[in-house]
Amino acid sequence: MNYVLYAIPFFFVLIGLELLVDRWRGVSTYRLADSINSLSAGVLSQVSGLLTKGLGLLTYGFAMQHLALFELSAQQTWVWVLAFVLYDFCYYWNHRLGHERNVLWAAHSVHHQSEDYNLSTALRQTSSGFLFGWIFYLPLAVLGVPLLVFLTVAALNLLYQFWVHTRHVPKLGWYEWAFVTPSNHRAHHAQNPIYMDRNYGGVFILWDRLFGTFQEELDEEPVIFGVTTPLASWNPLWANLQFYVQLWRDAARAASWWDKLRIWFMPTGWRPADVAAKYPLSKPELSQFVKFEVPLSGGQKVYAGVQFVLYLVGGTYLLAISESLSLGLLIASWAWVAFGLYSLGVWLENRPWARLLEVLRLLSSVPLLLALQQAALLPVGAAGWSVLALYALASALWLWRLPASAQGLQAA
Repeated sequence: MNYVLYAIPFFFVLIGLELLVDRWRGVSTYRLADSINSLSAGVLSQVSGLLTKGLGLLTYGFAMQHLALFELSAQQTWVWVLAFVLYDFCYYWNHRLGHERNVLWAAHSVHHQSEDYNLSTALRQTSSGFLFGWIFYLPLAVLGVPLLVFLTVAALNLLYQFWVHTRHVPKLGWYEWAFVTPSNHRAHHAQNPIYMDRNYGGVFILWDRLFGTFQEELDEEPVIFGVTTPLASWNPLWANLQFYVQLWRDAARAASWWDKLRIWFMPTGWRPADVAAKYPLSKPELSQFVKFEVPLSGGQKVYAGVQFVLYLVGGTYLLAISESLSLGLLIASWAWVAFGLYSLGVWLENRPWARLLEVLRLLSSVPLLLALQQAALLPVGAAGWSVLALYALASALWLWRLPASAQGLQAA
């Protein structure tokens, strides 16, 4: 069972409640472009998972079949409790090394790029974590934890982490000592030096206390969210590729073959000396930190919000029917989602070619819809096609009437 799919409506109800609390308290923890960027990364991650989750399942199943030391049963309660605790222990090390090694940070950094902190940030997930993440959970397979139990506790661990991404919940007293809370997770998302690389637990903060990586949120050190080398983009594809591209460029520029190889597995931030000297990275002073923003008109923002909602609905539908999709349709669906979210990112950055890309995005929906209809996975009749045609026409007219802003990003 895909617990995350069933939780999606609750996620958005809670996001709506947080927005109401924002208004009630007279604060603003949301910005439209940042929130859409975070949610776009989440949609892309979930749809990408339809193509990549097989790697983790296959390796876990292989380890269960050939390396399992015990035959644990899903019928025993203690097996579930043990698996829940051990999964979080493995998650701690996956998460910790995700901050401490370059190639792992390249995947995990997506979750930290937002310069805001709210419940939409929780849904900002990587699309490339599958490359190495499966390695950290093999100990559960070796112990003989059944696949059903593993998948369930993994989903519960992820779902728990949603609520801690808020600025509206204060410290929770004794609960802070044992469990991950909004306060100690706010510290985890900070780019302040005192907070960086701390508080890695998913459910239990005890691992951090045990291994010396705990840091309390301090009143005298307000948290500044984000990463030290800003993403400076609303493009979810670039968000997933940014650090990989940096590592690739550094590897290509390095004179030493040893440096070209080891840069991927060195501590986060390590660069070959010759590359660092010739190609220094610009990192803004924290005292002068300004959130990334691109000025947009009210109409441009409303357009982006409406179009994103349609992609959210479409992505959720694809997740719901994923088991019925052929490999070809899975790839086509991923391409449709990825291109659409990229186009919306370009729109939010107010690039000169945004309108042309939007027209192409609207046209790109037709082949996928026809393919889904032909596979009997989309019951769209004449009335449905009429509605889709009206939507495309209305979007095109909206594009034509919206004035362009001269203050948007002008370069890639």
